[in-house]
Amino acid sequence: MATISNRNGRWQVKIRKKGQRTLTKTFLNHETAERWARKTESEMERGLYLDDSDSGRTTTLDEAALRFGKEHLDRLRHGNREKNRLVALLERTGWGPLSLSNLKGKDVSSYTRQREEEGFKPDTIRLDLAILSRLYKHAIQDWSMEALRNPVDVVRRPSLRGTARTRRLEQGEEELLLKAAHQDLKPVILFALETAMRREEIATLTWSNVDLKKRLAHLPKTKNGEARTVPLTNTAAEILKNIPRQLKGTVFGLTKDQITDRMRTTVKRSGLEDLRFHDLRHEATSRFFERNDLDMMEVASITGHKTMHMLKRYTHLRAETLAKKLGKI
Repeated sequence: MATISNRNGRWQVKIRKKGQRTLTKTFLNHETAERWARKTESEMERGLYLDDSDSGRTTTLDEAALRFGKEHLDRLRHGNREKNRLVALLERTGWGPLSLSNLKGKDVSSYTRQREEEGFKPDTIRLDLAILSRLYKHAIQDWSMEALRNPVDVVRRPSLRGTARTRRLEQGEEELLLKAAHQDLKPVILFALETAMRREEIATLTWSNVDLKKRLAHLPKTKNGEARTVPLTNTAAEILKNIPRQLKGTVFGLTKDQITDRMRTTVKRSGLEDLRFHDLRHEATSRFFERNDLDMMEVASITGHKTMHMLKRYTHLRAETLAKKLGKI
């Protein structure tokens, strides 16, 4: 409830609302005071009011990004990648000098439409929106900016429906790929197809985390932040047995970037089209379902997918394999 009183020729407005601190502001004339009181009460009712003292009005996005990076992103395994994405976003949009409270949902929506028109993939745009949203949530929760609104919450995010990669190896493609691969990449390709391990997981695997007797490969650090132990097929164990052991370094002796570069060259040499190293993980996951009696939970424990939804995106069973199974019923 707003009260307006004359104090020494000036008009003082007091707004008292249960559960919130009392707002007080002074104006030179009654009309201005009354207009501010009506506007402020309306915004408070709708949860839109930002107090003038709120630091969201004075903290720029550039300043917030710098602080967010130091307090949060620097602690993450891939924090530099996230910081680079946030910095690039602010530079690309010119939002850096804006205060946190001045960035609106319409600005974010405009950015989304622009990127879509430029042909960027939905997942790329969603990653930009995700890091921006995380910055605002951090400001609200950790910097006591309770009155700040997250502009990403009110915008439409590009749909991922129909965008998931479904690339699998067709008949004869595995042979072509291996024939074109150099000797140091061949075991990496075969191991990926047997384990569904990610590129970085394979690149950082050390002998100290391999138990050939029990046929296990332990991964202390994975993409989702959780350690997991991968059971090895007989073929996967044989691949490792045929690799000379070195006391120091990794099992395969290739960095993740070297694997990517060699894979790109190999695909080009083999004449195959639209094939990436990560597609081998996709292929291996599908093969687990086609060749074994494993259920989704068991496959997830091998591949490290955290949700059944994500696992389903990677799993595309061949129709002929399903037909054979149906023929046995």
